[in-house]
Amino acid sequence: MLHYNIRNLHFYRHTAVCLIAVIFISLPMVAEETSSEPNKADDENRIYITADTLTTNTNEKNAEFTGNVKAIQGTTVITSDRLKVFYREQSAVQQQPAADTDIISRIIAEGNVKIIFDNQVATTEHADYLADKRIVILSGINTKIISGSNSISGNKITLFRDDGRIQVESGKEKRVEAFFYSQEGGLVSPKKNSDQ
Repeated sequence: MLHYNIRNLHFYRHTAVCLIAVIFISLPMVAEETSSEPNKADDENRIYITADTLTTNTNEKNAEFTGNVKAIQGTTVITSDRLKVFYREQSAVQQQPAADTDIISRIIAEGNVKIIFDNQVATTEHADYLADKRIVILSGINTKIISGSNSISGNKITLFRDDGRIQVESGKEKRVEAFFYSQEGGLVSPKKNSDQ
């Protein structure tokens, strides 16, 4: 009898984890199509998160992942100590037929945050993604974005994902810093040969 109850407990725990995973999808997903080919758009919209613990609050519509957090969506990877996901229900106007999912409205990552995206690496202590505005706010001492040999750093970096703008702000302890490497010589151009 005890063995039976333990098996049931594992079954219910596994079922709960599967249901939670289904809830957190960044954009609404339509029911599976009848074709056997996987829908690539759905794969790009799906967020896969692993962590040591997960705490959900259905009343406040959020879920908090803690301990060795890793979130993957398409080619974007976020690692952090904590990650909190806020979601909202779809309005009747937004829902597509057979779509019965929630929409992520905000993601907050804290502690040793590292984000890999668009061939860039961002490191910070706090990252806040506002999904509706498609704005990422990175903040904390030594916040930095590296792209190849180029880098920018400051206390606050705001990325506007729709138009590609980046705004970097300094803090009391440190000014904005940028390192750019130019193949054309940049500010210090190579001397021209006087024989030419």
